Amino acid sequence: MNVAVRLKAAAVWLCRIGHCRGFGIQSPTDYWMVRYVINEHWPYYQYETLGRHDDWLTRKMGRLCFRLANWLQPSVVESRDYRNYLQAGCRKTVFGESSELVVMPLENCSQDRLSYIYNKVTPRSVLVVTGISKVRRLWRQIVDDERTGITFDLYYCGIVMFDKKRHKRNYIVNF
Repeated sequence: MNVAVRLKAAAVWLCRIGHCRGFGIQSPTDYWMVRYVINEHWPYYQYETLGRHDDWLTRKMGRLCFRLANWLQPSVVESRDYRNYLQAGCRKTVFGESSELVVMPLENCSQDRLSYIYNKVTPRSVLVVTGISKVRRLWRQIVDDERTGITFDLYYCGIVMFDKKRHKRNYIVNF
């Protein structure tokens, strides 16, 4: 990793230092999510075999996808990226059109695509959008949309949940 990338990553981390490890999150469910899924630091059983040749961000995002798949245990996942991580997190997972776990880049996403996803989700669905730091305006639209519930802004990606029984909230997390 070159010096400029390291400095940028360090600056992002320092700007979000007040949002480490679930500090300030009052909801026990959301605290658990940040603490034990998003920012879990214990080495999982597959970490040594996954992503040996990936760059640091791909490995970081892949491990997050691994932990999400391990937590959700979805039967179908919709994703073009991080497939080996997702498959390692849930071996029974098949890839196709899904409403359980969707991982997609935000950069090439249209409003029609988002509406299509919103119309097929359930309260248990999870949407992971990558590249939110590059398309902040679209990420804000997702956060503000009435069809979304709890959202987690991890700078490199966003996690959207759709359980409407819970109060809508956006958490900034130092990831």
